[in-house]
Amino acid sequence: MHTTVLLHEAVDALAVKPDGVYVDGTFGRGGHSRLILERLGESGRLIAFDKDPAAVMVGRTIKDARFRMMHSGFSQMRQVLQELGVERADGILLDLGVSSPQLEQAPRGFSFRFEGPLDMRMDTSRGQTAAEWLASVSEAHLGEVIRNYGEERFAKQIARAIVAARAQQPIVTTLQLAEIVAATVRARGQQRENKQNPATRTFQAIRIYLNQELEELSLILPQCVEILNPGGRLVAISFHSLEDRLVKRFMREAANPDKLPRGLPLRAKEVQRLACQRLRLVGKAIRPSEEEVAANPRARSAVMRVAERVNPA
Repeated sequence: MHTTVLLHEAVDALAVKPDGVYVDGTFGRGGHSRLILERLGESGRLIAFDKDPAAVMVGRTIKDARFRMMHSGFSQMRQVLQELGVERADGILLDLGVSSPQLEQAPRGFSFRFEGPLDMRMDTSRGQTAAEWLASVSEAHLGEVIRNYGEERFAKQIARAIVAARAQQPIVTTLQLAEIVAATVRARGQQRENKQNPATRTFQAIRIYLNQELEELSLILPQCVEILNPGGRLVAISFHSLEDRLVKRFMREAANPDKLPRGLPLRAKEVQRLACQRLRLVGKAIRPSEEEVAANPRARSAVMRVAERVNPA
């Protein structure tokens, strides 16, 4: 079962209009989408995106003329919407977390809690698996990925251990990788805060890198501004600091455009465009209540930020 994080808070933040057009950028198992549909009128419309074929299968069981399920990463949102004849939307929701089914299904390879193949792809129909990538990546590049995407202080040592281990035998299962990382951290005599598994940061880093999660997020945020109607809301739920940092910085810069690039020859029209406020921040960051975290511990790291498209000058 997948428990949708900040379900009512996120849909409330969209301020759904009965006749509006809305986009769920990450369908998951459809918690947010179903609640949006409940609040839409007969003329409303909802388009949902997801890379994961399993999520798309769930989405296509929703028999509702107002709803469309698209097998696509949200970085392709503008193009896909245009192909559907949708130029503007009244709200866009980005739930950036990994769903419980993805974590709990051993064959997906996302979790070190279960023995399974090292896959880690959001879209299992394409791309390189984690096992394939680990078989050929250089030690230096692997260390950079673990450090940059996992914020792991022992990234260099872990990368060295992985490369040494693969020279003995291929690393093809989740528990193989988890044990290599754990042994490396234990050898340093370190205990992780909050009893965090030593492999947590490494698994996170490899998953983020393989699925280009931060790159996709960087691509979609400017698109959201272009897609939203004036008054339309962008709601983003992040689950780790790297995502939240990107969302926070983008929203702040779009809401406070008075800082222009220095030393660049800018024409009057370019200055006007860059200085135009595009978003208005709506409230402060929202986090799950103590009750929600108690019921769903995976919600504890969630941060939701909301911004509204302003009428361009």
